[in-house]
Amino acid sequence: MEMERKIGGFYGLDLYSLWESMETIIQYLKKIDPNAIKNAFEVYKCFEPYGKDVESYARATAFVPENCEGEVIEMLTSLRSKMDVYSKRDHGNREEEYFNAEQNAITAKDAELYYRTMIRGDVNSWNIRDTHMMETLDRLITFHDKEGNSKAIVWVHNTHIGDARATDMPKDNMINLGQLVRERKSNDKTVLVGFGTYKGSVIAAKKWGDKMEEMKVPTAMRGSWDNIFHNIKNDSTIASSYTNNNKLIIFSHHDGDINNRINNNSNNKINNYKMRGQRAIGVVYNPQYEKYGNYVPTNISLRYDAFLFIDETHALNPLHMQTIDNKDLPETFPIGE
Repeated sequence: MEMERKIGGFYGLDLYSLWESMETIIQYLKKIDPNAIKNAFEVYKCFEPYGKDVESYARATAFVPENCEGEVIEMLTSLRSKMDVYSKRDHGNREEEYFNAEQNAITAKDAELYYRTMIRGDVNSWNIRDTHMMETLDRLITFHDKEGNSKAIVWVHNTHIGDARATDMPKDNMINLGQLVRERKSNDKTVLVGFGTYKGSVIAAKKWGDKMEEMKVPTAMRGSWDNIFHNIKNDSTIASSYTNNNKLIIFSHHDGDINNRINNNSNNKINNYKMRGQRAIGVVYNPQYEKYGNYVPTNISLRYDAFLFIDETHALNPLHMQTIDNKDLPETFPIGE
């Protein structure tokens, strides 16, 4: 189904999210209501001068008050005004097609705000991104929750899924998806799983937009959680299972609500003696510089409900990679098939 193919794009506000969303919306309207494409074209024309260079858009809106916010909101409003018509057109059930189009319109709206905010270099752009993730998750669960027992599995980096309140992120007023899920869904309905490694290799890029490459992951710094899990052999205070020094560690949170435990101890004062670095590897990674700032101060037993530790990891080999020589949009976009 279309939902299954597009779901990955729903979560991120990355470089291509806005263009992918616009293409999906225009193709949807071409099929269901060609007369309503005008608003979507207005959004496309507004962003067209910037191509895929969202930093150019961000810089432009920083100095000139004109931006594409109005066009994007108008497109979303127009879609929502015809929700009942579109979702039941042709005497069929088109609710999922409409949901897909509406979600892409929301992604375009949030992406525009994200790009416009990120040029300031403050934490608001990060919070916009993770709030978008949480609201998308809420919408997906609500849409599929026909019998009241829907569940969702979300795959994101540790920095997004590990509860921000158990790190040093709150001092910069940063939130993340893991925190929001625990707060909104309650801890007994949430399982946050972190990942870590002692050494190995990984696929990443040296900066945004660069070609991905295989990189060596150096041995974890002494004193970090990644180093401790490498050396730990037996600890009666945690539930864990071992295979070739790989470990699945379960943290017990049955001694009280974890939200209360964290919130009652603001500014990460809770168990400060347990705060130590945990390695963060993302889309962008520079192994040679990681000791200078790639470890997040973490109270790991509060940050996650479980932690999967792979002692030596091996880079994945991407499947079905497509190479695009021309970085510009095709001349027929967004009309061409």
